[in-house]
Amino acid sequence: MSNSFVVAALLLAPALAAPAPAPQVTESASFGPDSQISASVQPSTSGYRVEYLENGYSSATYHGPYTGTATTTGAAQGPTTLAASIPALPPNPTATYYNSEGVPLNPMPAPYTPAGGLGTNGTLPRYMVESDFDFESIALGLYQEWIELDLFHDGLARFTDEEFDAAGLGDEARSLIQFMANQETGHSTLLTNMLGERAPKQCVYNYPYTTVREWVDFMQRVTRFGESGVWGFINHLDSREVGQLLAQSIATEARQQQIFRQMSGLTPMDVWFENGWPQSWAWTMLAPYISYCPENTTRLAWQNFPTLHIQNNANINRYSPNDTAQDGSETQGNRIADPSVSNITGSCEQLNTTGYGCAPAIAHNKSEPLSFPGKKILFQWDAPGQAVGPNNSYITATTAGTPKYVGWSQQLNLTYSPLTVTGNNSGYTYQPTGFVYDNQGIINGTMAVMLTDLDLYVTPFNTSLLNPHIVALGLYQAG
Repeated sequence: MSNSFVVAALLLAPALAAPAPAPQVTESASFGPDSQISASVQPSTSGYRVEYLENGYSSATYHGPYTGTATTTGAAQGPTTLAASIPALPPNPTATYYNSEGVPLNPMPAPYTPAGGLGTNGTLPRYMVESDFDFESIALGLYQEWIELDLFHDGLARFTDEEFDAAGLGDEARSLIQFMANQETGHSTLLTNMLGERAPKQCVYNYPYTTVREWVDFMQRVTRFGESGVWGFINHLDSREVGQLLAQSIATEARQQQIFRQMSGLTPMDVWFENGWPQSWAWTMLAPYISYCPENTTRLAWQNFPTLHIQNNANINRYSPNDTAQDGSETQGNRIADPSVSNITGSCEQLNTTGYGCAPAIAHNKSEPLSFPGKKILFQWDAPGQAVGPNNSYITATTAGTPKYVGWSQQLNLTYSPLTVTGNNSGYTYQPTGFVYDNQGIINGTMAVMLTDLDLYVTPFNTSLLNPHIVALGLYQAG
């Protein structure tokens, strides 16, 4: 095997002609248990026709809801399920290393090579998933890459040059978004080849936006759960080789999320640490935007939680975010990651005033924040049993009891505030305070919130232990 096989894997994406490549991907011609990501490729179709618009960009011919009847329902299942949940255990008894001397304590296997590490013994890397956990995690990542590939192309094709210019996004900004769309071709190629022949294919999607600003806002939300969804599982993968390449992919996703925040008029960075989410959180946020998938598309094993609707989620387009309506009417739809409505009175988009304007920019400071400790947050939440996702074939579910707490997952923390129930599947809480280090507040940015029946203590490496206690899940625009 040549030393260049990793490079070959990363170069599998075809050369794309400017300015408007069709959203498609290439994949290996054959797979097997010993695959090293073959560089032998063949064309793959996305399952629907791509059309080229007058502005030179391309997109799928249909973006809308699924109108058929599901023939299969529920998450993918294994031969059997061994327990109702994963128990919390004491620390690993072998995790005892501590270096109080500041020098290597053990014999070094080679010059300049401290003892320890995984995959450091010279064994030839195998860039394939190594377990069901790996397969289901990377398959989820591929579903994410596919929607981003379609999504980034769609807005470029859907809106006119005049609409982009009015939103403050000129030719160079559109070119950057086009480049980010092309990045998704490489990402989907990479993940496809690490999965093998049952890698999920591209699907058909249903988007909520009606304006350029809503499209960009939606993309900053989609890339948030795309990025956080990988940080949550990447260090649990059995295949360290897959984790290596995935990290090189998701580092790009982080840059995309920052850029879309800038294009939305938000501050590009407002936290010291990015947050990691369990796979079921990311799948809950992604699935409602997939209309249908080609026949026999590989299904996922992850849970779909009921949606938590934040009735007064701050409208990022308001120069005074606290004037956001309290009834959910300033969200462009009723799905979990829908963007803020942009066609409003009191918009900050064209306001050239420091502290209040929100036109695309490198950075903005907010004189009036989108949220703050003590803010009253209003909730409504769906009952379980709703059909969502591809072909309406996944069913929302929860094993939790009566909701008592609101969980706030951001940075290195998951903190709680009490939930006050006011009616049938409705209630409120007050945004809690709290700090990571120094004066850096925990709650900021685009983040996950959830209703739980227990204020379970979890940390970034075992957040998924909270899943059996989640009643409903939402996406909060804190900053």
